[in-house]
Amino acid sequence: MKHFSTITDLHRLNNYPEPAHPLLSLIRCDHRTSCSIAASEFTSDFYMISFKKMKAGVYKYGRTQYDHDNGSLSFASPRQVIEIRDVEMEEDGFAIYFHEDLLAGHLLHNDIKNFSFFDYDTNEALHLSPKEEEIIWELFEKINTEYHNNQDEFSREIMLGHIESILKYSQRFYKRQFISRFEKSGKTATRFNDMLKQHFVGENMLDKGLPSVKDIAFALNMSTRYLSDMLKQETGKTSIELIHIFLVSEAKNMIKGSDRNVTEIAYSLGFENMPYFSRLFKREIGLSPQQYRKQLQN
Repeated sequence: MKHFSTITDLHRLNNYPEPAHPLLSLIRCDHRTSCSIAASEFTSDFYMISFKKMKAGVYKYGRTQYDHDNGSLSFASPRQVIEIRDVEMEEDGFAIYFHEDLLAGHLLHNDIKNFSFFDYDTNEALHLSPKEEEIIWELFEKINTEYHNNQDEFSREIMLGHIESILKYSQRFYKRQFISRFEKSGKTATRFNDMLKQHFVGENMLDKGLPSVKDIAFALNMSTRYLSDMLKQETGKTSIELIHIFLVSEAKNMIKGSDRNVTEIAYSLGFENMPYFSRLFKREIGLSPQQYRKQLQN
C-alpha cells in the first residue's frame, strides 16, 4: 500500500504540477477525467476535503464505501486507508490535501479534532444543497486565489482561515442533514435498542460481558462517532448514556421480579465489578441497588 508523506510525493506520482506550497495541495477535478489517485489504496500524512458528484467509481475511506448518490463533500484524516479509483463525475470537483504540519502553531491544530466528520467511516458523506455547494465553491476559489498569488507571510493564515470556514460550514450542513434526513435516520435509536435487546438474549451475560458501543456501531454499519451523533440528535443522549439507562432498567426489572441477590443480578447483566454496577445504578436512580430493593419491600 502506498503511503504519501509529502505533498510533493502525491503530485509526482499522479503527474500533477509542482505544488505551490509544500504542505498544501489544491486539485481541481475536471469532470471529463477520472480524478483518481495513481494507487489503488493509499494512506497519507494529510487531511483531505473533496467534493465530487460521482456517476461511477469507487471511493472508500476506512475500507468502507461512501454514499455519493447526490454528490457530496468527503473528509479524511491522516493515516486512514483511502481508495479512489475509476471515478466518473457529472460536474467538476476538487480535492484539498493539507499536511498535518500545516496546522502546527495554529488554533486549527486543536480545533480540527472537534469536527467529528473526519472520524466518520461508513456511508456518511455530506450531501449539499445547491446553495451550500455555492458557498463551498466560493471558499475553495478564495483558497485557490491565495495559493497561486505570490504567497507571502500572510498566506498561510489566510488559507487556513478559509479551510476553517469550510469545516465550520460543513459542521452546520451536517447538522442540517441530520434534521432533513430525520425520517431516514430517526430510527437509529430504535435499532440501537433492538441491538441491546438482542445482546441480552441467550447466553449468560457473564460470558458475553457488557455491550460495547463499538460492537453495536459495527453491527449497525456505523462508526461509533456517527452513531453517538445520531443518537444525540434523536434522544439527547449519547450511546454510552443509553446503554447505561438500558442496563439500569434491566437491573430494576430483575430486582423487582426475582429473589436473586444484587450481586447475582449484576453478574447476570455482564458486570464483573460490583462497585461499578452499584455506582452506575445509584447515579441513574439516586439509590443503591440494595436501597432500591428495600424501598420496594417497604
